[in-house]
Formats: sequence, structure tokens, C-alpha cells
Amino acid sequence: MQQRIFKFTVLLMAVLTLSGCGYNRLTAGDEQIKAAWAEVLNQYQRRADLIPNLVRTVEAFAKQERDVLTGVTEARAKAGSIQVSPEMVNDPAAMEQFQQAQGQLSSALSRLLVTVERYPELKSDANFRDLQAQLEGTENRITVARNRYIDSVREYNTLARSFPSNLTAMLFGFEVKPSFTVENEAELSRPPEVKFGDDG
Repeated sequence: MQQRIFKFTVLLMAVLTLSGCGYNRLTAGDEQIKAAWAEVLNQYQRRADLIPNLVRTVEAFAKQERDVLTGVTEARAKAGSIQVSPEMVNDPAAMEQFQQAQGQLSSALSRLLVTVERYPELKSDANFRDLQAQLEGTENRITVARNRYIDSVREYNTLARSFPSNLTAMLFGFEVKPSFTVENEAELSRPPEVKFGDDG
């Protein structure tokens, strides 16, 4: 009987010690990062799903812009070829590769939207305007989701590096997570701008 009481007491103390040294907060932070990352991926997928319709619509009006359209299609294919998973948040090299591919896709989309300015009949097309509005909304959602992910990583990394929770992090393998960065953050976080109207 005393042995059971002793085991229970040791177990209780271990639980109290773990909760007091940041284990639960590290676990919650890790889960928050996974959820935030899933939302980032969801919004990037939403953008990728819009691109084929956008390219087809532009192609119908601007067949001579083959290079620009091909650039968008290739950038989308490259971004889509990267294997993404919740574990990517633990792999700085995979995260960097993903970020570069998404940055290239953003640049290709920007070039496409600049090209559209030369085609007033395309800018006035209802289908194109709807796709453009969806793309702008998605770009805004990407920015919000990415910022939430960055905040989650910052909070988690601060906890994982602070004493005494850093000891718990080392003991249980809670590693610092790579944040989301892009070479031209200000440019990519601004949604593409296209002026609509018949005043080509």
C-alpha cells in the first residue's frame, strides 16, 4: 500500500513539475504552430486553385503574352511540386524552399497583372474582375495567415529559449522553429493592384 502511495506521489510531483516548467505551454505552442501553418498552406492552395482560371481568362484576350502566361503556369507547378506537411515547420531548409517557390509565384502573378493593364477589354470582363477580386482577397488572407504563423513561432521560440522552460525543451526535444520570411516581405504582403474600368 505504501509503495502505491509513493508511486502516486512521485507521479503527481512529476506532473506538477512538468506543468510548472513549461512542458504544457511548449506542447500548446507546438500545436498552435501546426494549426497556423495549416492555415498558411490552406490560403496558398486557395491561390493556386485560382490561377488556372485566371490564366485561361487572360489567355483568351491576350494570346500574344505567352511568356508571361507560361511563367505563371511554371511557377504554380513548381510551388505545387513541393511536398508540404506539418513537419515542414521543423525543417528550415524545406521551409526556405517553400518560401522561395511561393515568392516566385507571387512575382509571376504580379507580372501577369501588370500585363493586363494593356488590355482594357480584359479589365472590363466580368469573369476576370471576379477572379481578380478573389485573388486579392486570397492575398490578404495569405498575409493574415502568415502573420499569425510568425507570431505563433515567435511566442513558441521565446518560450523554448527562456529559462527554465528551455531545459524542458531540451529534455523533451522541443526545438526552435524556423519562421516564415521572404526576401521582399513588404512587396509580397501588398495585394496586387489592378485598376478596373473602361478607361484603358
